Amino acid sequence: MIDTEAIAELAYDLARHDFSHPSGRRDVGFREKPIWQKVRALGTRLWLDTGDIDEAAALWCCEFDALTTNNTLLNKEIQKGSYDDLIREAAEAIRRTAREIDEQELVLEIAFVLNARHALKLVERFDAHVSVELHTDLGHDVERSVAYGRRYFDICPERFYVKVPLTPAGLLAARQLGQEGVPVNFTLGFSARQNYAIALLAQPRFVNVFMGRLNAFVADNKLGDGRNIGEKATLATQRMLVELRDARRTRSLLIGASVREGAQVAALTGLDVLTMPPKAAAQYEEAPSAGLSSQVQTDPAVPLAEGVSLEDFNAGTLWDVPQVFKDSVEGLLQEDMDTMTPDDIRSHFARRGLADFLPDWSPEDVRTATADGKIPVFATWKERLSKGAIGLDALLNLSAFEAFAIDQRALDDRIRSLI
Repeated sequence: MIDTEAIAELAYDLARHDFSHPSGRRDVGFREKPIWQKVRALGTRLWLDTGDIDEAAALWCCEFDALTTNNTLLNKEIQKGSYDDLIREAAEAIRRTAREIDEQELVLEIAFVLNARHALKLVERFDAHVSVELHTDLGHDVERSVAYGRRYFDICPERFYVKVPLTPAGLLAARQLGQEGVPVNFTLGFSARQNYAIALLAQPRFVNVFMGRLNAFVADNKLGDGRNIGEKATLATQRMLVELRDARRTRSLLIGASVREGAQVAALTGLDVLTMPPKAAAQYEEAPSAGLSSQVQTDPAVPLAEGVSLEDFNAGTLWDVPQVFKDSVEGLLQEDMDTMTPDDIRSHFARRGLADFLPDWSPEDVRTATADGKIPVFATWKERLSKGAIGLDALLNLSAFEAFAIDQRALDDRIRSLI
């Protein structure tokens, strides 16, 4: 039998090797930038969405709080080869500790070490909070998601946020981690209703709207020019969360995620958090807005192509939180959720006529979403979207998870090639 505690201790030591903890040290050589001070003054925290230390250093300033990594960004760093020696070292050490460990478990442990080690480098360089993401193999496993979430947090409780994906299992795992005091960044959200449920049922530190992918869905499928659909969903979500926080029903903060261009900063000022890739942050620095104001109460129009309506792709699921949905969430809060399974969560919504919220995706659906890539092909899903059988938020969530899984497999394959 494998000694899981011994492996966890070894992985902890491998991840933290030579780590010099700088928490609370803000004099790391970065200056203040007035253009970002203006954004911060309107209540918006600023994060960079990158795992590349050099890219981050070129933009980092005192006004930034955190960096967020994910399976895709970590894979880019691992493929550079700078961690190849660590991969070999970790494999040898883990095999000495657990000779009977199978290959996939070994790969999972090494991927954990790599993610933690790289995140600690970011902490050390920037004295920043860093989001570390669970391996996609854990996305449908409550028990193991909780176990690895605890382990990430234990490595750097002062600076790590644990990213948990939006799945029925992820919802239950995030709830348990939050109850244990682990700060969760609940990722892969796309709508106000998804985040309404998450904020009340799981109470994570952060929720997300991946607005860039929403805009890309409209533009790539020629349904419109791609402007404002992500912004509309994000701002609606922010207003909803403010109401819940004012009512003291949640503590969750919103991250406006996957910003694509600098101009979106001014359009989204007032959000709790903006996380930007370096390219978008650099664009805003080059052309900052002259007159910033909070945009939280703005409800932007979504330009569509001639003959296209929002109902054609069930876009209302991005910003509407109907009473029947709220009642369903309230019903769950009356249950003993800590004894429920992921299927129980999915069935609860389906019995209330909300099967489009957490669809029971078939293997063929998953294969199709994987083949589509990051952005679903509208023609493939059009009939089910227009009939309301699936929500656009649910479809984008499926596509995003499977896209991250592809990058996770690429990272795993590099590990396998070296062990």
